[in-house]
Amino acid sequence: MQYFVEVVKQKSMTKAAAKLFITQPTISNTIRLLEKELEVTLFNRYKNQIYLTDAGEAFFFQCKEMLKMYENIPNELSNLLELKSGHLKIGIPTIINIRRLIKLISQFHDSYPNVTFQLFENGSKKIENDIYYGDLDMGITVLPTNHKIFSTFTFLEEKLKLVVHKDHPLSDKDTIDIEDLEHQEFILFNSDFYLNDKIKNTCRNYGFNPNIIFETTQWSFIEEMLINNMGICILPEGILDLLDKDLKAISINEPSMKWELAIIWRKDIIVDSLTKNWIKFIQENYLLHH
Repeated sequence: MQYFVEVVKQKSMTKAAAKLFITQPTISNTIRLLEKELEVTLFNRYKNQIYLTDAGEAFFFQCKEMLKMYENIPNELSNLLELKSGHLKIGIPTIINIRRLIKLISQFHDSYPNVTFQLFENGSKKIENDIYYGDLDMGITVLPTNHKIFSTFTFLEEKLKLVVHKDHPLSDKDTIDIEDLEHQEFILFNSDFYLNDKIKNTCRNYGFNPNIIFETTQWSFIEEMLINNMGICILPEGILDLLDKDLKAISINEPSMKWELAIIWRKDIIVDSLTKNWIKFIQENYLLHH
């Protein structure tokens, strides 16, 4: 199983063999015996490249889960003995007030000092994908999500607001209609973000496609472009207190311009005790409580 997973990661039997300090024929024979035992083809081979078949994809996911469980046995035993150690990998949106999340992690760390965290910033679609394939333990994403695949805990609903430079022609307004944005230049997070879909769909519902001049995954790029008065952006109100003093937030006259954030994790896998403790802590403290 370990050989198979390493071949997938390295995309080469030769590289996998080198990584595992075994010979290439050994790893090739092992894969061949595995395919024979399972009665499926795990890899397609083309021009010295190997690619997972559909059966290989399914088997790869199961292998990762089993290896993860095996590697976690020492932590699980420690947790049963109240030693409370482990590592959590959490996906978070780029557009989130990170101060609130860090405060919660700090509180959790006080109770479980031997637990370490890794935070991965990305769009909700990428976070969902990484949770599905086991690269993340859980994530914070924008609803809706696939409830057949993920368990969810909704913790926050925020209004979305228009953000412009204080010298922008729209900056003298306190509220604005979607129709007023038809001829504006939009700066957006890219298509990995559900916020991108929401803005585009809302504009289309009002009879126009937004004029997008820039898309990115980085909040810092968007903020710099706004500071240079290059266009407009629509952002959740939770991030507004992090904005530069030269930027102004304007309310939007459209009830659907809001978003819901939730913690999500896979339904169909065994959740270890550390992850359960973290989820319970989130629920009891109502993450990003405000």
